[in-house]
Amino acid sequence: MTVKTDVVIIGAGPVGLFAVFECGMLRLKAHVIDTLADAGGQCTALYPEKPIYDIPAHPAISGADLIDNLMQQAAPFAPTFHFGEQVMQLTRTEADTWRVVTSKGTELEAPVVMIAAGCGAFGPNRPPLDGLETYEATGGVQYFVQRREAFRGKKVVIAGGGDSAVDWAISLAEVAARVQVVHRRPKFRAAPESAARLDQLAKDGAIELVIPYQLAGLEGTNGVLSGVIVETLDGQRRTLEADHLLPFFGLAMTLGPIADWGLNLERNQIAVTQATAATSAPGIFAIGDIATYPGKLKLILSGFAEAASAAHAAHAIVHPGEVVHFEYSTTKGVPGGA
Repeated sequence: MTVKTDVVIIGAGPVGLFAVFECGMLRLKAHVIDTLADAGGQCTALYPEKPIYDIPAHPAISGADLIDNLMQQAAPFAPTFHFGEQVMQLTRTEADTWRVVTSKGTELEAPVVMIAAGCGAFGPNRPPLDGLETYEATGGVQYFVQRREAFRGKKVVIAGGGDSAVDWAISLAEVAARVQVVHRRPKFRAAPESAARLDQLAKDGAIELVIPYQLAGLEGTNGVLSGVIVETLDGQRRTLEADHLLPFFGLAMTLGPIADWGLNLERNQIAVTQATAATSAPGIFAIGDIATYPGKLKLILSGFAEAASAAHAAHAIVHPGEVVHFEYSTTKGVPGGA
């Protein structure tokens, strides 16, 4: 059965969630689709406990708390969420609306679609190690840190030389029994102050830098990780005792089916009109990191502004001819508000 709504929002990250609020303020009903099992996008998948410093009125807020607040802000407008689903088909109907079909067979029809898919579908770059999937299934190998407390008292091996590897090594050194960082060279590709902090922790004995080594294998029984094998370029090997391996080799990004929707693309981003976030297709908008235009700043707050612009442009499509008298939220309020 096809469900009709005003707006289908693809992506439940911070920008997609704020789009629910902005649409709701204009009496536009929204359905939200996301491939992940919960709301938050990269905020919850990559840095739920790390502070974000450039959200207005929040000197610092964790990714998880930001998403919680945005969910509360969207709640009065009763959005319908479809988690764990990917949009597979997007087709124009004879009624000049859009038909959306997901990987689980959900069918939606709406005059407006907002794409807030961040960088598209993303997943970790996995190291080519035998038996990797077995240890992934048991949590011995993890690519994201969602709860720092889960590593308290554990022996942790971190592989990589970028910001994620360095930042989490510094953070987990406070709770883990031991942290060892495997990298193929002494120089790290991290923020200078973070690299300096890592170096100091190594000098203090709080972290061991296993350099110059790279991952070579895994050891364990019945999926329970017990050791990580590393080796140098000339074949010297070591086995590091480990309860967990955290490989931070970046993310593999892909637009997935979005690339086949006939939209104007520029280097894996969707070109839009800055004033409205409109794409080259009627009724389709792109907001957040996936959208591009001259002078674009890839910031969450830029995405928030784009969500507001797109919602107002969407209102003219859903309610043609109806004049919107702009009101501040302080005077308009929200459903159920004081």
